[in-house]
Amino acid sequence: MKLKLMAAACACVVLAACNAPAPPAAPAAPASVAAPASVAAPATVAAAPPAKTAEIPTLSLATIDGKHFDLASHRGRWVVVNFWATWCGPCLKEMPALSALDTMREYIDVVGLAYEDTTPEAMKAFLAKHPVSYPVALVDVYSPPKDFESPAGLPTTYLIAPDGKVAKRFLGPVEARDIETAIAAAGGPKPGAQGG
Repeated sequence: MKLKLMAAACACVVLAACNAPAPPAAPAAPASVAAPASVAAPATVAAAPPAKTAEIPTLSLATIDGKHFDLASHRGRWVVVNFWATWCGPCLKEMPALSALDTMREYIDVVGLAYEDTTPEAMKAFLAKHPVSYPVALVDVYSPPKDFESPAGLPTTYLIAPDGKVAKRFLGPVEARDIETAIAAAGGPKPGAQGG
């Protein structure tokens, strides 16, 4: 029980750093899942995927535009899975860079997972004012995607390699060059490459 309370308190502190109210707390993780030892500063790159994130995660959900996103159908491409929220300033700041990556790099696909308690109508209105080129889906904060760790802070971004494995996890805002550098380090195209 103490571990669960520590994990919830840690998540609240990180979410408060965005100067906005935290979404409702997600159900506590089972006692067998360890709480993070520390909270990383923005733009810190985790050395390995967190223990709860599946090595080859699945993700299949409806998007705000009425379509469907299935991570498995993007095999052979690099996929950026970005957990964010409308009230998170750093999240909003990185959206144009993610949109540019999705548009300009043929070998990169981006999906935004809005991690907040809101309605599809409110999200559509928000995206009308802050358009992006990539699909966005609402994530139930009480039941986030089972193959990904519940975000300890926002934004949290996962880079999925063409083989479907998690190549890198970023905690905090990312720039296009951070993602392209991580792709190059994992054997993908070098920064600035157009094809794929």
